Amino acid sequence: MSPIQPLRLHVPEPTGRPGCETDFSYLHLARAGVVRRPPVDTVPVDTSDLAYSLVRVLDEDDCAVGPWALPIEPELLRRGLRSMMKTRIFDNRMVIAQRQKKMSFYMQSLGEEAIGTAHALALRKGDMCFPTYRQQSLLMARDVSLVDMICQLLSNEHDPLKGRQLPVMYSVRDAGFFSISGNLATQFIQAVGWGMASAIKGDTKIASGWIGDGATAEADFHTALTFAHVYRAPVILNVVNNQWAISTFQALAGGEATTFAARGVGCGIASLRVDGNDFLAVYAASQWAVERARSNLGPTLIEWITYRGGPHSTSDDPSKYRPADDWSRFPLGDPIARLKRHLIGLGIWSEAEHEQTHKELEAQVIAAQKEAERWGTMATGQIPSAASIFEDVYKDMPAHLRLQRQQLGV
Repeated sequence: MSPIQPLRLHVPEPTGRPGCETDFSYLHLARAGVVRRPPVDTVPVDTSDLAYSLVRVLDEDDCAVGPWALPIEPELLRRGLRSMMKTRIFDNRMVIAQRQKKMSFYMQSLGEEAIGTAHALALRKGDMCFPTYRQQSLLMARDVSLVDMICQLLSNEHDPLKGRQLPVMYSVRDAGFFSISGNLATQFIQAVGWGMASAIKGDTKIASGWIGDGATAEADFHTALTFAHVYRAPVILNVVNNQWAISTFQALAGGEATTFAARGVGCGIASLRVDGNDFLAVYAASQWAVERARSNLGPTLIEWITYRGGPHSTSDDPSKYRPADDWSRFPLGDPIARLKRHLIGLGIWSEAEHEQTHKELEAQVIAAQKEAERWGTMATGQIPSAASIFEDVYKDMPAHLRLQRQQLGV
């Protein structure tokens, strides 16, 4: 009888580290156009294969192929490309502003612009998104004021949130953008609750919750899935798998031997795994999930496969834990470049128009930044009045707070 071997744990490791090229074969990609598109009223268990495959529309020649290639109006495609470009230009300018000490902190969405943009275009006005901190493209697609966004980043005296939130943690009710929480995963269960409330009221609005691959390890993620499944909540549960949670590889959150989409199927939720760098695939999958939610067919979980092209935040140095050229080598490419080539192939865009649009959007962002900085930056100290500490907290201010405000003299 052979001796019993000591027990041991498995600790997942990324397939690339600084000085060693990443082996992206772990992604298990599928060719564009080969993944089936089931009926909208399909039962969750029948999406099992879709949770392990990858919905793609744009092929190697950037042509739309397969059952997920929906007819999309040229103007919507052009609007999508412009919103993605604006998001990236905005991010670049704000990173520079942070380096100039005009704001304390920033988080860009380099490489993820297609996900929020296409998803926002598939929703209706009144639907509510519960985002995490890398979905500024949702706001760009809905043409939210750049001045207001920058004032929030600067925490100045014109900050719509009066300095109460970290930079990038926007809150824009009119644009269907719920307040971002710094406590990861809370927004997922909030989205389910909001969707349930909409159904209880007999409304027609749906919810869309967002989470990163790392935060799926939080308990709220699993609680959200349970409630969404049990009550067939009208909600879309978006898992943005950009491969890294700060410096922790997605495998440590459970993405090594299975997929995050598979967790949805296991909980009785229709689930898809989608190329998040393919604008057309994102739009088609979002439309499918929107129709399910709006038709009382229950929730959909979508795992968006993408790559965080930049640092986690301006406080992070990714060269410490991954190869410096990972973003350029990511097999799903650059979402803006892919959509640009597709539109050129359709004859509704050109290199000249792309360059001109970039200049126009950059001028728009610069103008908005100058306007916002008139209200102050972190360096100038123009901040909301101390009186705002006491506002928007209670409907009727308690006596002890009235007294404290008087003592403060504001």
